[in-house]
Order: sequence, then structure tokens, then C-alpha cells
Amino acid sequence: MISELTINNLAIIDTIELNFKPGFNVLTGETGAGKSIIIDAISLLLGGRADTVLIRAGCDQALVEGVFVIEQPVQDEINGLLLREGLEDPDNSGFITVGRELRRGGRNICRVNGRTVNLAVLRDFGRLLVDVHGQSEHLSLLRVSEHLPLLDRFGGLDQQREELSRIIRDLTLVRKELSELRDIEMKKFQRIDLLSFQVGEIRAAALVPGEELILRSERAKLANVEKLSELTDKILRVSGYGGAEDAQMVATESLGLISKLCEQLVRIDPTLHNIKIHAESLVEQLQEFTSELLVYREGIEFNPNRLHEVEERLNLIQDLQRKYGSEIDNVIEYGDNAQSELDSIAGNTERIKELEMSEQSLLKEAGLSGVALSNKRREVGKSLSSRVMLAMDELNMGGAKFAVQTKWKDDPTGVPVGDGRTVRMYASGIDWVEFLIAPNKGEGLKPIVKIASGGETSRLMLALRGVLAVADRRPTLIFDEIDQGIGGRIGAIVGKKLWRLSESHQVLCITHLPPLAGYGDVHFKVEKQVDGKRTRTTVHYLDDNSRVEEIAEMLGGQDKSVRDTALSILSMAASDKKVGAPV
Repeated sequence: MISELTINNLAIIDTIELNFKPGFNVLTGETGAGKSIIIDAISLLLGGRADTVLIRAGCDQALVEGVFVIEQPVQDEINGLLLREGLEDPDNSGFITVGRELRRGGRNICRVNGRTVNLAVLRDFGRLLVDVHGQSEHLSLLRVSEHLPLLDRFGGLDQQREELSRIIRDLTLVRKELSELRDIEMKKFQRIDLLSFQVGEIRAAALVPGEELILRSERAKLANVEKLSELTDKILRVSGYGGAEDAQMVATESLGLISKLCEQLVRIDPTLHNIKIHAESLVEQLQEFTSELLVYREGIEFNPNRLHEVEERLNLIQDLQRKYGSEIDNVIEYGDNAQSELDSIAGNTERIKELEMSEQSLLKEAGLSGVALSNKRREVGKSLSSRVMLAMDELNMGGAKFAVQTKWKDDPTGVPVGDGRTVRMYASGIDWVEFLIAPNKGEGLKPIVKIASGGETSRLMLALRGVLAVADRRPTLIFDEIDQGIGGRIGAIVGKKLWRLSESHQVLCITHLPPLAGYGDVHFKVEKQVDGKRTRTTVHYLDDNSRVEEIAEMLGGQDKSVRDTALSILSMAASDKKVGAPV
């Protein structure tokens, strides 16, 4: 419920702070005093349309803030929204604060728990917190989407609806998988051809991880035979060979001569023994080097056929890499995955048969459950209609008719309901539910959204709210212009209904009718005052004595007889409330 409301610089309101209470809160005052501005301020908190014309003249911005007490039945949904938007209160205080700031430049700022949010988020909270009855977009009973949930909650059908919703969810999942598999089946042969070609192409290549590097090395050798031969011959000549068949070994003989001379040195000076050893080692190493190089030189041959084979193999590998992966390992993995997909496609037909059987079973189950729930909804709809019409009769709308329309829409892809008929399936069942109204005798039933506005709408909403109170989860209900076109006797009945409604909701009501105001648990007086050249609105909480004065003023005077009438109104209301008198 709304606990505190602060309004700054909105229209003719300078600054006011209101502390609303649980139960039935009444606001009274002369026409033009600013009562509707208070409702406009609350509508802004709920995400209503903002217009800079609402900013008080001479001010750059207007601010509205509200503190809401959060309790069940909306506490879980509110906490879920707070968690979703990262706005949760770490202290878990049981309150949330909502703010709206209008600026002259056109920008407006929305806040929840002191943090900026977008308008859509503010509206999400508003839909759960307050319902405004009057000329407001928050009139939830005019939204057809609200009718079926209200009907189900009124009839205690939530559990049965949830069970049907579970069946429908299962059916939806089965149909989704079926659709995907059938789509695959339609393209199966084309896909099989493609996958088969890819697998065959990769398998035929018989790729070996790492072979690309080996082939590149071999290609470099085969493509440079002449250069390799030329370089090898040069090295052999330098090392003492005139060529591959030359037996002269100039370098070897030179090293041999050096070795012999070192041997003679050692005979004279034994300390040069290591030098002799190094000379002998050089001779041996040169002999091994030239032997290995000769073997390599003899193995060099021009082989254009092998070079062609290597080039072809490398071209094949590169082609496969362009198609299936940058490395040989990637290509092999792609082939394995393609084979797995081929295997799975082969099994689709069996899975489709299983899903088709599940679909038929779920369709039958959904049809039976849907018809059973629909029948109960029709019974509940009749009960709701009779009770609403009784309530409208008490509110001087005896010529009006109310009905709950429950209908099915044919759909060849829907669920079976008997006699070969299939109807559309919704998440909540097979019913399309809408509240219908004929405000005046002799008129046909029309959708409730098309009824006349003003007091007629408010009284109808009150009749509905009174009957649906147990089903409505919004903690705060606001009624504006509910007394339009009704007299004092009906005003007392309306007041009594609103007070009874406040047993399950916080109720705020703007009224001009003394009998209605008399049933308020909390009474505020809205006044317009002129200070110098400025007009401003003030709001006062009324105690018992000031309530008598206010109701007397509403009756037209302050003489003894009028005050006695005011006392009588308050006394009668207090008596009814004390004994809990039925409407």
C-alpha cells in the first residue's frame, strides 16, 4: 500500500506531504481545490504520461515521491522485479520508494529505491502496486488480458489452470522439436549428399597430422636439385676434392702434413702433445665430413615425377584446409563431426515417430483438460455475473446487465474438443474470456472497454471490485469521480461498499458526497489558498471534530441542523462499521 506521498511544484501544489493509512482513505474539498492533482501525481508514480504543463509556474521542475509498504500477495512479484533490475534492498525493510521528476526541458527521471530506471520498469512496478479507477490508463479491469486471470482467481481455478498450462507447455516443446526435425527431414537428402561428399573427400585424402611440414621440406629439395648439386660440389672442392670423382685431397693432405710436423715438435717439446692431438682430430673430422657430403651428393637426383606428386598432395591439403579448417587436425575433426551428423540424421525418422505419438497424446490430454476447465469457467462466470448485477442494482444501476463471455476460436492446429472440432490453444487453456456490459436496459451487451466513462464506469468498477476483491492482488485501489451522477442514498451504499473493500485493500477515494465520506477511516481535506499573487493547494488531516465541520460544509452550511445531519451521517457510518453491516 502507499504509505507516504510527497509532491513538489506540481500544478497548483507547492509542497505537500501525505501519510495514508491502511483501510478507507477519503479526500474531500471544493471543485478545483487540487484533489485530482493528487491522483495525477500518483499516476505519474505508476508510469503515467508526463507533461511539462504540470510543472508549477515559475519552477524548473516538479517532483513526486511515494513510499510503498510491500506485503503479500504482491511481495514475491515485487521482490522478483527488484532482483531483476538490481534494485533490491539489502536491509529487506519491506518498503520501496518510487520517484518521478519532471523538468522544464522535457526530460523526466524515474527512480526506484533511489536508483534511476526507465519508464517501462516504473510501469512494471506500478501495475503491481495501484489501480486507479477514473479517467486513467491504469484501469486494469478495462484490459481484456486481466479478465481470465481474475475469473480464475475468483473461482479458485488457479491450480487447475496451472496443470493445463503445464500440459500445453509440454505440447509446445514437443511441437517445436517436431517442427525442427521435420524441417531437417525436408532438407535431409540434400544435407546427406553434402555430408557424404565432405566425409568421402576427407576420408579419401587419408590425411596424416604433421605431413604438411614433411612435404614442404621435400618439395623444397626436389625443386632445387641443381642448386644443391652446385653448392655440394663447391664444398667438396674446398675440402680437398676437385669433384665427386676427383681423388686429390688437398685439404686432407695439408692437415696430414700439419699433423706430421706436430708429431716432430712433440718429440722435441713434449708439452705440445695437445696440439698434436687436435691436429689428428681435425684430420679425422674432415675425412668424416667429406665422406657424408659425398654420400649426400650421390643421392641428389632430378625427379620431376616425385616433385609433381608432392605438389599435388600439398595442393589437395590446402584445398581441404580452405574448406574445412586451417590445420590438418581441423580438417580431420570436421570430417568426424560430419560423420556424426550423418549418423544422427539417419535416426531422425524414428524420433519423429516418437514425437508424433507424444503430440497426439498431449493434444488429447489438453483437449480433455481444456474442456473441463472451460466448463468450470462458464459456471464461475454465471456466478460472477449474478453477483456483479446484484451489486450494480445496489448502486442504482438496476437496468444494467453484466456477463462473462467465454468462447473458443476454431483452429485446425489446435486441440480437439469433440465432434471433430479443434480450437485455438492459449497458454492458459482454450478459452477467450471477456467481460461484457449493457449499462442501460434494452441495450445489447458490449465489451466493458466500450462503456461510458465517468461515474458510470466508476460504479461498475466498484461493483466488480467488490465481487472480485478476493481475486485482485493490487494492494491499493483509487476511485476518482465515483460519485458522479448519484445521490445521497446511493452515496451511503457506495461508501459502505468501499469500506468493505478496504478490508482486503487500501482504498483512496475522492468524493463530494457526505454519506460516502462518512465511511472513511481516514479523512483528508484538500483546500485551495491564495497567498499574495500565488495559488497553492494544502491538505489537512481531519480529526473527529473537524470531520463534522467538513461534512457540514459539504452539506451546505454550519448551522445546528446541518451539523446534526453531519453527526448523524458519521454516527450511522460508525455504527455500520462497528457491526460490519452488509451492504
